[in-house]
Amino acid sequence: MRARAIHMIVVAVTVAVLILGVPMAVFGALFVWNSERATLDLRASALSRSVERRLVNGEPLEDVMLEPWVAGGSYLPASILVRGPGPQGGEYSAGPDLTDRVVRSLQITPSGATVRMEVDAGAVRWRAARVVLFVTAGAAVALAVGVVVARRQARKLSAPLIYLAASAEQVGSGTVRPQLRPSGVEEIDLVAAELVRTADRLAGRLAAERQFAADASHQLRTPLTALSMRLEEIEALSEQEEVREEARISLEQVERLTGVVDDLLKTSRSTAGGTTEAVHLDDVFAQQREEWAKAYRKARRQLVFDDAAGLAVLASPGSLAQVLATLLENALKYGDGTTKVVSRRAPTGNGVFIDVSDEGPGVDDEIAPDIFTKHVSGGTGTGLGLALARDLVEADGGRLELAQRRPPIFRIFLNAVPAALDPDVVLPQGALVSAGRRRRRR
Repeated sequence: MRARAIHMIVVAVTVAVLILGVPMAVFGALFVWNSERATLDLRASALSRSVERRLVNGEPLEDVMLEPWVAGGSYLPASILVRGPGPQGGEYSAGPDLTDRVVRSLQITPSGATVRMEVDAGAVRWRAARVVLFVTAGAAVALAVGVVVARRQARKLSAPLIYLAASAEQVGSGTVRPQLRPSGVEEIDLVAAELVRTADRLAGRLAAERQFAADASHQLRTPLTALSMRLEEIEALSEQEEVREEARISLEQVERLTGVVDDLLKTSRSTAGGTTEAVHLDDVFAQQREEWAKAYRKARRQLVFDDAAGLAVLASPGSLAQVLATLLENALKYGDGTTKVVSRRAPTGNGVFIDVSDEGPGVDDEIAPDIFTKHVSGGTGTGLGLALARDLVEADGGRLELAQRRPPIFRIFLNAVPAALDPDVVLPQGALVSAGRRRRRR
């Protein structure tokens, strides 16, 4: 929309400049031309009156008397030729010899003397051309100002839509209550208000559905467990084979129903995700630095964080903090040397890589392919930390992988907020979150 608005405004300014500038340039050049001709006629008329006065007073005509009329002030240099009355009147001249095209004025006095005054036509055309150049320069300045104003106005008009797009993206990524600020454009504010109302209704329905599924699952599991125990007791105590068989069949049915309830509860918990937010990595890094700096200093090791990407990512702050904590704990426990946590832009430009590396011996080739599998560990751990970390990253739409075995580099990929929607400029106020100090679950 911004490019279209700029294009429309620039076209309008260009049309206005052409409509006003072209006639102004043409009429300005004609005005200068006619003005120079009129000025030349006035100069020739004044000279003819001076010549007539000399003839009436009986004073002789000379070349010297014409010198003051050649040029003066803002007048163009003129070539002057005066012929006296009668065949014996003589000719008198002054000024430069003009061989090119000229603009000429011819005057005849009452006594019969002829006064001819000429100026260079090229000089007159140059004065007319300067007017055209002046108008052209003014049109160029007006067009440049129009472009600047168009860019400012287009940004002012498109910014509310960018805010709205960022808010809609947040709703799509799981932030069901975006915070929008008024844009000043009534139509856009109406859409924004409806987006907020829709998000509120969506949040209420999701919360109700999740709560119902959780409550129903919880309420059903208790009687199903009791029923299973009674059927097992009947099967164990009954002496009749038919009763024991029916009890066994009924127990199988209860177990299948229990499995359905468990699946329902798992589904409810998995759909409770969608809580990704626009998170600044430097805030998360600061929180992890505060949490792990003391432990690394105690182990006489360095911990370095570098947010080279400088982009906000779409993630759950708590999940991202938990994943980084797991990787840092493993690096402290199994690694060596300096541990680095560095973010960088993905080559495609729509994501961020977070590399967690150390200078330790790395991951054994035997367990490297299954490093993220549950209960697989290279030491004395439970083998659940990396598996849980991978699940948390995937729940936010990213991925966690072992990018290098020796020295080890664990790489997290997360989706970034689009660069066209600069979070510090266009995201609604309060949308960016700062990950505060969180207690890491063990």
